[in-house]
Amino acid sequence: MSNPELLPFFKALADASRLRMVGLLSLRPHSVEELSTVLELKASTVSHHLKRLSEAGLVRSEAQGHYHVYRLDLEALQAHAKTLSEPESLRASAQVEAEVDPFDAKVLRTFVDENGRIAQLPAKRKKFEVLLRYALRLFEDAGPWDEQEVNARLKTITADTASIRRGFIDHRLMTRERGGRDYRRL
Repeated sequence: MSNPELLPFFKALADASRLRMVGLLSLRPHSVEELSTVLELKASTVSHHLKRLSEAGLVRSEAQGHYHVYRLDLEALQAHAKTLSEPESLRASAQVEAEVDPFDAKVLRTFVDENGRIAQLPAKRKKFEVLLRYALRLFEDAGPWDEQEVNARLKTITADTASIRRGFIDHRLMTRERGGRDYRRL
């Protein structure tokens, strides 16, 4: 399961009534009317919740006479649980979340090419800060780094290493000693 599938899963379960429905459906299949009675909710509300659970792939329905009966898809639930127990999947989810900010995403789409290189630097400070944070990912290890190492890493994403390097210092993302030695992340 890809990580984008986790969001609808969590949204589907992020409601107390839907969680109770999942619990009831884990015991046996129910009709809308049965769930409505047990949960003390309007049938239209129950139908709405069942639709959300169905969209997340957690609930299946089948016609039985004049009623639709809903059952929990245990295999889908187990697949989601398995995905959540895999460290790789959780790390990928965190990475997706980190990239969700719409403004940052728009700036990166505008100024970073398909190869991950900064095509040009924006004039506006706020947009430039987005690119600085993007470039700062290259310095996750402990450091310190000399100016040559900083330039070598930055050359993988931009031709204008000096502007990014200065930006790191000006925007207090890094410090450096005089003479360009020992750059450190803050």
